[in-house]
Amino acid sequence: MLALQLASAAMMMASLTGLAIGQGGAEPTAQPRVTVQTGVLEGRREGGINIFKNIPYAQPPVGDLRWAPPQAVAPWPGVRNASEFGPSCTQISIPRSSIYFDPPIVQSEDCLSLNVWAPENARNLPVIVWIHGGSLRIGGAAQPFYDGAVFAHQDVVFVSINYRLGALGWMAHPELSAESPEGVSGNYGFLDQIAALLWVQDNISAFGGDPDQVTLMGESAGALSVSYHLISPLSRGLFSRAIIESTNLRAFPRLREAAHGLPSAESTGLSVSEALGAERLSELRDMDADSLTQGAARAGFVSQGVIDGLVLPDQLLAVLERSEQAPVPLLAGFNRDELRTQTRLLPTAPDSPEAYEAIIRCGYGDLADDYLAVYPADDPVQSTLDAFRDTIYGWAGERLAAAQAEIGQPSYLYLFDHCYDAAREQGLCAFHASELTFVFGQVGPEAARSPNWPMPEGPVDQALSDAMVAYWTSFAKTGLPTAPDAPDWAPYSDGQAFMHFSETPRLSHDLFPGMYEVHGEWVRRQREAGEQWFLGVGVNVQPSCET
Repeated sequence: MLALQLASAAMMMASLTGLAIGQGGAEPTAQPRVTVQTGVLEGRREGGINIFKNIPYAQPPVGDLRWAPPQAVAPWPGVRNASEFGPSCTQISIPRSSIYFDPPIVQSEDCLSLNVWAPENARNLPVIVWIHGGSLRIGGAAQPFYDGAVFAHQDVVFVSINYRLGALGWMAHPELSAESPEGVSGNYGFLDQIAALLWVQDNISAFGGDPDQVTLMGESAGALSVSYHLISPLSRGLFSRAIIESTNLRAFPRLREAAHGLPSAESTGLSVSEALGAERLSELRDMDADSLTQGAARAGFVSQGVIDGLVLPDQLLAVLERSEQAPVPLLAGFNRDELRTQTRLLPTAPDSPEAYEAIIRCGYGDLADDYLAVYPADDPVQSTLDAFRDTIYGWAGERLAAAQAEIGQPSYLYLFDHCYDAAREQGLCAFHASELTFVFGQVGPEAARSPNWPMPEGPVDQALSDAMVAYWTSFAKTGLPTAPDAPDWAPYSDGQAFMHFSETPRLSHDLFPGMYEVHGEWVRRQREAGEQWFLGVGVNVQPSCET
């Protein structure tokens, strides 16, 4: 079985009880140590938090292990220094002007590591495992915002992970499928995430964490990854709660068959090979990792999951319809102004209300009145912005909340809508990922910063961050999001309840009336027709009449 090749496959060293320095009768030293299944780690202590970084959870995926499932780590001798971050996984470059640009980071194909923040003297505490975003092609656990100390200060053990990105993490290919005993390929970055979750099951108790209380949390591509884990049989039992911030429910390619307007994943791999001038898989394995990653991106490779019947059994929506997803509590939501920093996803809005309405009526037919009631013609630009926010993020968040409620699991929906001063000055407001600075407590002049990121700094921002940290951590502890001096967060099943995070949290009901229904019906029709349903909406629809 593929699962047996993952990180918690039979270890070469017996499991030992973890022991932080200064506990259990050990001689106290300057820095904390812990024993995991593969050896001893020495981290560092800051403000009552024990921090361990660059812990390998799988062998370096290099050489013949490039495009192979993650393999178990061999024990190391002596004490391993775990005081500094390891390299991020090899990834494409993004413009220095991007709001998501961070200063150059060390990158390597040898990147399968994780980091742990735990309170001193931790015992049997709940755990959050964080999966970073970045379109499955950029990012890493070492990014400044992802400091787990805020969670550790709330008595939660926090784990952040790296996973393979770009073509190195997500490309399928007929030769790779032929190598696999299961006859599949692709999804290597997802298998890395599973290996990290298995490592947590085997080792987190050594840091004071409870492996039976693991909350899987991610944003954007990390949130999409959490959605994958909800439906993958290989992830079942590895987490008990989920937090999904700004995901989507688009169609993904099948391994060998074209579907929903998408070529097969294997045919895409062949196209990438041809673009890179490689006739055989061995030539791709011999290529420099950076050249391969950049070249595949230039060739149009899209990092995404592959429906292979094993790792990912079916489309996300199909699994949700059959109620076969993991039965776990869920906290999910999105941001009001997601696309203000993702304008590349937007079509050009018609230049007049009349042109906008004509396009919608031609494309939507009997659904046009319902669509125009939610996205009216009087402001084509704003309606296009809102419609694409909802087709990508809004409908997905609510669909997931509804799906968990349908199987009897508590689910909690939110809308992040705080237009803080620095974001307002840049015309961004509640842009994509802007909630992260609040969720991670990165507010104020001492907060971690990225060069182009508008930072929240005022007392209102701090109070909102405190509330969001409390909601998120209490959910990880109990499955119920609560915060001192803040509204009770009713589950979605209570009249389509959602928490509205503006300047202060406010409980509301029926998010964007009509949005969920009109997108749900459109997606249903597109799926039945075998068409792509992700971006073929609004003014992007194929007209059924002449405009």
